[in-house]
Amino acid sequence: MNVITSFRNGDLTRQGRSFPGMAAPHSASNWRVDPRSAVKLDVRSGDILSLVDANAVQIVAVASNGDDALPHLGLARNSGVETDAFNSDAFAAWCATHGGDVGTLSAFATHCDEPLYVLSATADCTVWVINPLDRNAHVSAEANGAYQVNIKRAAPPNLLLPPPLGEIRDEFTISRATAQAYRLNKGEYVQIIDVDGQQCSDFMAFRTAGLDQGLEQRIDSTVTRSLVGGAYPGPGLFDKFYDSNMRPLLNVVRDTVGRHDTFALACTARGYAERGFPGHVNCSDNISAEMDQYGVERRTAWPAINFFFNSWIDRADNRIQVEESWSRPGDYVAMQAMDDLVCVSTACPDDVDPINGWNPTDVHIRIYKPDTPIRRAVAHREKEDSSMSLSENSAFHSRTSELTEQFSAVRNLWLPTAYPGLGTIGEYWACREAVTLQDMSSLRKYDIIGPDAEALLQLAMTRNIAKLAQWRGTYLLMCDAQGVVIDDGTLFRLGPQTFRWCCGSEESARHLKTLSENMDVRIHDMQSSLPNLALQGPRSRDVLRKIVFTQPHVPSLDQVKWFGLTIARLGDREGIPFMLSRSGYTGELGYEIFCDKADAPALWDAVMAAGAEFGITPMGAHALEIIRIEAGLAAGGAEFTADVDAYEAGLGFAIDLNKADFIGKAALERNSQSPRRALKGMLLDCDDVPLHGAHVYCDERPVGVVTSATRSPSLERAIAMVRLSVEHAVNGTVLSIGQMDGHMKRLSGTVCDVPFIDPRRERARA
Repeated sequence: MNVITSFRNGDLTRQGRSFPGMAAPHSASNWRVDPRSAVKLDVRSGDILSLVDANAVQIVAVASNGDDALPHLGLARNSGVETDAFNSDAFAAWCATHGGDVGTLSAFATHCDEPLYVLSATADCTVWVINPLDRNAHVSAEANGAYQVNIKRAAPPNLLLPPPLGEIRDEFTISRATAQAYRLNKGEYVQIIDVDGQQCSDFMAFRTAGLDQGLEQRIDSTVTRSLVGGAYPGPGLFDKFYDSNMRPLLNVVRDTVGRHDTFALACTARGYAERGFPGHVNCSDNISAEMDQYGVERRTAWPAINFFFNSWIDRADNRIQVEESWSRPGDYVAMQAMDDLVCVSTACPDDVDPINGWNPTDVHIRIYKPDTPIRRAVAHREKEDSSMSLSENSAFHSRTSELTEQFSAVRNLWLPTAYPGLGTIGEYWACREAVTLQDMSSLRKYDIIGPDAEALLQLAMTRNIAKLAQWRGTYLLMCDAQGVVIDDGTLFRLGPQTFRWCCGSEESARHLKTLSENMDVRIHDMQSSLPNLALQGPRSRDVLRKIVFTQPHVPSLDQVKWFGLTIARLGDREGIPFMLSRSGYTGELGYEIFCDKADAPALWDAVMAAGAEFGITPMGAHALEIIRIEAGLAAGGAEFTADVDAYEAGLGFAIDLNKADFIGKAALERNSQSPRRALKGMLLDCDDVPLHGAHVYCDERPVGVVTSATRSPSLERAIAMVRLSVEHAVNGTVLSIGQMDGHMKRLSGTVCDVPFIDPRRERARA
């Protein structure tokens, strides 16, 4: 007989308070069986049943063909069913509908000396667990003879799950259209996994101490949105779900989707009925049924956090819009409990809307022990159908994390946004007046090497690569056949047949690989092996003079002109090697430093030490955004997007129409003769910063859009880069930017050229 009298710690933690008459749904993991009652369990092969304090109960097991299934539980018959010792009407009715005879059924009666039975099912079967009691027996209030039955469900054989994040304390699958409650101890992690993709899962958490006092201290989505400043928290600085008292319940550690819902309710019976589906199973009822055992008041409509639910608010009519989920098979959210919690998760049953891909599937839950080392991360995919990679710490993180906790995910890396010791405005002025150091390691780097390297780049790039000398770089565009910018970046020539392309996205590398078919060339993705720093500001050269050593066969520091590069070492010929280029994204005198990942912390330390006498300070992404807009530097997704050609993006200076044919040349030649839109600046007569995408108006007619905007500390006013119709792009034209639907509020300003500051780039060329 497969009975174990000891059980590993944690496997029974889903027990909770329950009440007589509670009807547990099939997906539940535990049942309380009161005296003179019975429960029916649908058991699958691989499931594990445990009976707690089952001093004298009866177990009946029946296979799908009606045969005795007790052997599939490792049990043998030792008694018959005592129908007069429990309320057997439901049991007898089930037997009758399945062609069985109560009087002939085999049963196994437990022994009084076994406090815990653990049974492993080797085949699918139906199990009845009976708690018999003589009608004349007295049941005291303190010990009423009830006992607990738990099921640890086996994972379906076709279940494809991501690798575990650490040591699993418990896991179970929530079958589609069901729900399950479970406990989390303080410090434990829960991972909610979308098994097949595009499956929503409502979630709610209650503070256990509150439930013990009859209080429902649960997640409050409105409080959470208010405190995190977003629709839902995510890994990073604003990562917590709060209750109505503004106390945190959980913090989000990982999120591989990043699109969820906290606006709407979990689906309800009324919602389905009013659309013609009365009686449709729904998440709100499923949540209520699961939370009954904890004394939680039933609700016809449950507020919940709906993970993987794709919703947004349409700006035009302020309505909530929904579409198919963005989640892919194996996507998940991982959270850490900040208190002892009772949680409930669902596998949403909605099959009449697109939210579950029209086909509800399962959700899988894993619970990890508190000491599990789960680092915070979000997912990064190079393309929609690419495999997922999780954001990692930069090679310089050991240094930057000592100075700030304010990080955001940039592509696949966590990079600082600001350093609170100085603040964004302090960092800005340090870059303008002294020198700053910034981690820019999310820049993509590709080496293009081989006999056909130049030919490939001539075909793909908008400038004449044949004119690019060794130890020189140039700003370039890569366009498609329509002249739309695929990517921009800096191309460096390291040798006759060796180039290094530093760019913003992986799309240009895919474009190069497509073009390189039948060419003798290799495109090498440097990935994280070449982290880089930006040393920017008027004192940047002074800092480098203290630490840069160059060999005679490469340019010296003073010989590195604007967009030049060299190979240097730290201090002397035995020092750390690094590539040094005179480039940047600030419009100031500046350099970029590229090094081996292992040397990153030591290089950071050396630069910061050398810059101390010049007032060096680290700089984050927020300050850089202000500076790059003042400098009129374009950004992907802002100045150039999928429907904007290179001239309309203000990047015509990077196009050489006199060179041999390149992809997009014909379209760019045509567009250069009759442009419809131009990138310009606007000096606003206020400090209000307009939003990206806001319309620019001439009287009541829209004539352009805002691409980027900020408040300029140097100009002491708001400024914006705007894409205007050429008829309204004349300097000095007074236009207005619409706020509050474009008409309720207007920000007036004057059209000007970009850059806003240092239009001849004299600072960078100094």
